[in-house]
Amino acid sequence: MKRVIPVLVLSVAGLIPVWRYEPSTGTTSTTEAASTPSVSSSSGSSGASGSSTFTGSTVGTEKGDVQVQITYDADKITAVKMLKQPNHPQTTAAVPKLIAETLTAQSADIDTVSGATITSDGYKESLQAAIDAQAAAATATPSASASEAATASQTVAGSTVATEKGDVQVQITYDADKITAVKMLKQPNHPQTTAAVPKLIAETLTAQSADIDTVSGATITSDGYKESLQAAIEAKGA
Repeated sequence: MKRVIPVLVLSVAGLIPVWRYEPSTGTTSTTEAASTPSVSSSSGSSGASGSSTFTGSTVGTEKGDVQVQITYDADKITAVKMLKQPNHPQTTAAVPKLIAETLTAQSADIDTVSGATITSDGYKESLQAAIDAQAAAATATPSASASEAATASQTVAGSTVATEKGDVQVQITYDADKITAVKMLKQPNHPQTTAAVPKLIAETLTAQSADIDTVSGATITSDGYKESLQAAIEAKGA
């Protein structure tokens, strides 16, 4: 019995290397470093929500095409990327300097890199085009807000009031709670009415109500005007 135990121990010890052995699959995995130098630089997260990317024009130079893309976060340039650039050692060395200066200056008013004048000039031209595109987009934004404000206006027509001279009907336009425009939809075809209407409208815009004076010589039209105007004001408040 004493001889059996050593034999078992040796057998188990002999199996341990087998259990720990992992057969090779015959393949290897390596990570290769990119041989192309990076030509983009960023400060902050250019992929954050609210950022916008603008591409400049392609500028042809003696060395090759140059095209710049910039990313804005609010009104700040946070990243610059070269989409096209000459395949030349001096260009490769100049690009990081141009990008760094752009991020500092926040404009195309940057120095030309010595030894890469042609590329620098093309870079600045394309960069300025991208900046102009951002400025145009920023200018277009307020117009959308103005359009939304316009849709907030409300136009209301008063009732048609029959008078001895003819029908009178007034239409008013509100911007928020202010009367900003008055239009006669119907009015008597009479010289005194024609002369009175501008006065009635001017008084309405000043008083912001139907509590206005009667125009001398056009009492009938004035009364009809005020009645229709009051109806329009009440319709707006309804």
